[in-house]
Amino acid sequence: MLRWRLPLGAVLIAALVGLCWLDHAAAMQGAWLMPVAIVVTILAAGEMLGLAKSVGLAPVGWATQVGTLAVVLASWLPILLWRVPGETPPGWLESSAGAGAGSISWPVLALAAGVLLAFLAEMRRFDQPGGATASLAVSVLTMVYVGLMLSFVVRLRLGWGIGALASLVIVVKMGDTGAYTVGRLVGRHKLAPRLSPGKTVEGAIGALAFAALGSWFTFAWLIPWINTPNGSESASSLGWGWLLFGLLVGAAGLLGDLAESLLKRDAGRKDSSDWMPGFGGVLDILDSILLAAPAAYVCWASNLVGG
Repeated sequence: MLRWRLPLGAVLIAALVGLCWLDHAAAMQGAWLMPVAIVVTILAAGEMLGLAKSVGLAPVGWATQVGTLAVVLASWLPILLWRVPGETPPGWLESSAGAGAGSISWPVLALAAGVLLAFLAEMRRFDQPGGATASLAVSVLTMVYVGLMLSFVVRLRLGWGIGALASLVIVVKMGDTGAYTVGRLVGRHKLAPRLSPGKTVEGAIGALAFAALGSWFTFAWLIPWINTPNGSESASSLGWGWLLFGLLVGAAGLLGDLAESLLKRDAGRKDSSDWMPGFGGVLDILDSILLAAPAAYVCWASNLVGG
């Protein structure tokens, strides 16, 4: 699988960097990345349905997909409908552009609508007792785990720019790299053997160290370079928020990896799907990002970083 993983990984990274640059330069925020988010949402929700099918559960697929996609799209709704440029985070809760609902409220409203849709779909097909409650639980879990978590990723990009999105992805993926590298080199003590036998305590420490390094690079050099013509801000003017950001987001990413391992082990599957050789499925790539996104959002919204 390594012969697939390396070239495919290089292609994915190059494509992501290119799309982020195009999106950064676009007149409308999210013009390039939102189509990607839509495709990723559909694929990830489909993989959740596939995991559920492995354990004999069969939620209404179309209702789950529509509800999950609605939650993600709701994050982009104010930009799409009202074209509000430069919204600042404090204004999200009291946005007049949202006709009384701040833009951060839209994903929650979409989630409520998705839950209602799932109930209606289950009512329509109900035939005999047994299974409806479990199916509803899978539908709602998918909307929250995939839809709501991804909405934080979208809000990072729309609220603070491409640099905020980069901070999440770089820190999380550096953490993944550190966990794998340190775990392979010196890992001895199992971290969660029943969920992920390959993960070690040493690897987890490596994940946090690499995540902190990625955070330092992002806030000391990458974001100043993105935001200023000559990158005039430098490491000398950097506070210590980057360290806490790296540790919090890195730890959340590590938990996100274990969370998806829980779902896969419960379904008796090694990967969420097998359509990407060497990587598995979309959830196998997103797992650490999904639970790390709310942590990154809180750090940016509280001005721990980016202030």
